[in-house]
Amino acid sequence: MTVTGHYASVRYLVDDVRAAVGFYTTHLGFTLNSGAGPAFADVVRGPLRLLLSGPASSGARATPPEAAGAGRNRILLVVDDLDAEIGRLHAAGLSFHGEVVTGPGGRQILLPDPAGNLVELFQPADRS
Repeated sequence: MTVTGHYASVRYLVDDVRAAVGFYTTHLGFTLNSGAGPAFADVVRGPLRLLLSGPASSGARATPPEAAGAGRNRILLVVDDLDAEIGRLHAAGLSFHGEVVTGPGGRQILLPDPAGNLVELFQPADRS
């Protein structure tokens, strides 16, 4: 297999491409890379390229109906201060799934995008 480009790409099926672009660019530090009307857009943050496919996109049409809905998979964004990010996003009117979970590797919380796709905000444990 040949991989091109400098991005790891993930596709999220969304109900409203414009709302999804606004969510990721306004709240999570992504920038718009390209867009194709209401069907598709892609946003990038560092090495991650997030493909946002609306209902009319080929990506959505290629996905079988039984695979619809938000699953347990998610993208993970590393943050320096999880509590500060939670406060900032709460102040912007966003809600989270559940509470902060702490484990040996760090702390995390799940943030749904406008279509219900999950974004994990993760603060690694202090290893000093």
